[in-house]
Amino acid sequence: MSQFRRIVVLTGAGISAESGLSTFRDGGGLWDNHRIDEVATPEAFDLNPDLVQRFYNQRRRAATKAQPNAAHLCLAQVEPQCEHWTLVSQNVDDLHQRAGSQHVLSMHGQLDQYLCVNCHKEGNITGELSTQDVCPHCHKVATLRPRIVWFGEMPLYLDDIMTNLMACDLFVAIGTSGTVYPAAGFVEIAKRNKAHTVMLNLDGTDNLLFDKTITGQASQIVPAYFYDELGFKR
Repeated sequence: MSQFRRIVVLTGAGISAESGLSTFRDGGGLWDNHRIDEVATPEAFDLNPDLVQRFYNQRRRAATKAQPNAAHLCLAQVEPQCEHWTLVSQNVDDLHQRAGSQHVLSMHGQLDQYLCVNCHKEGNITGELSTQDVCPHCHKVATLRPRIVWFGEMPLYLDDIMTNLMACDLFVAIGTSGTVYPAAGFVEIAKRNKAHTVMLNLDGTDNLLFDKTITGQASQIVPAYFYDELGFKR
């Protein structure tokens, strides 16, 4: 069994890429051929809610078709074996949950949830969102938006994440470059509190705060690390 008792795992786009999902934004500020300021800000939703809804409906359909890969399944398998386990996802898909992970802190929100901009109630999306939808709580029309953290908004669960980072003895970043804040600062917080820090990523990292870096496909290196190196049961 692993010598580590309090583990925090941070996952990024790289873990879902092998399931066919991508959150790639190119250097020109485009996201799936849309400018970021057209589809990923509160102002965009105010200006053109129909475009924003169509964009996220398309992403939600793609996420629904994708399936968890071996990396997602491994993390779900390890969770109940760990004394204290925190899984923080930067992704907005539900692949961790469908793989069996019970406690996921989706810091950038989730595609399958809505937020009402009028009453601030949240709920699950069973199909698609449109500007004709009525909020089931306040009964206002055209107030439901995807529960996604857009640019200019604060990531979710930061207090819980920070508490667990300060108490962990192992921090593992998977499929993320570790260069975009606030997630880029997580390794620094863990390191400051004496945690062992590991990067599992396709291209590695230039961040010298990681004690160990393993490169490769997430579906291969994540099971190898948790099962073979740390000794968790398959």
